Amino acid sequence: MDSNKLNRINSDITRVMSELLREVKDPRVRQGMLSVTAAVATNDLKICNVYVSVLSLESEKELMKGLKSAAGYLRRELGMRLSLRNTPELFFHLDRSIEHGAHINAIISGLDIE
Repeated sequence: MDSNKLNRINSDITRVMSELLREVKDPRVRQGMLSVTAAVATNDLKICNVYVSVLSLESEKELMKGLKSAAGYLRRELGMRLSLRNTPELFFHLDRSIEHGAHINAIISGLDIE
């Protein structure tokens, strides 16, 4: 598949998934402020890895169980909102890059440099 088209599909999936995650009623998913940082689909659109970041995460295990449980609903809704030939199977991964960046920023801010 053309890389521009795949990039556009990935950004569409990211946008729609961030809207859909607000609608999930599972309390395991509703912990903290959840945001979708990226979605990366394979060329054949069979699989999509969705990277989520959570501010004030209570339990990583419970969040991942909740997302896995809601994957069928999210896939169905994604297929209804985006007209794709194949609706990809969703796999969720916790993205700690924002948390890591904040930690590095705190370290840099704490340095005593003139």
